[in-house]
Amino acid sequence: MKRIITVICLVALAGCYNDKADQLYPTSTGGTTGAGCDTTNVTYAGTIQPILNQYCTNAGCHDATGQGGGYNMTSYQGAQLASPRMIGALTWQSGYQPMPQGMPKLGDCEIAKITRWVNMGAPNN
Repeated sequence: MKRIITVICLVALAGCYNDKADQLYPTSTGGTTGAGCDTTNVTYAGTIQPILNQYCTNAGCHDATGQGGGYNMTSYQGAQLASPRMIGALTWQSGYQPMPQGMPKLGDCEIAKITRWVNMGAPNN
């Protein structure tokens, strides 16, 4: 009987380990939420433009030729013009076209950075 209890305890203990949720289940773009997502130093040139380039303009949707929805986000002016609609579209809110279209939703960190930039007034910094 002692052996059975010992075996059960060993099996139960072998199943215990400390995984980190953000490593096991990263967001769709590899970003993380919480401490790993810095939204304090969000700038257009250093933070927002690279996200827009990766998901909006490189896909051919919001560039000079595509201008999906009338928005050319290859420049600050185009991104600033689209900024009032960005949060609703990126968070897939009702009444907005989910963006990026035909792709997975952006990661929480990317959405948090864009939201911060928009809420700061979409500055050209």
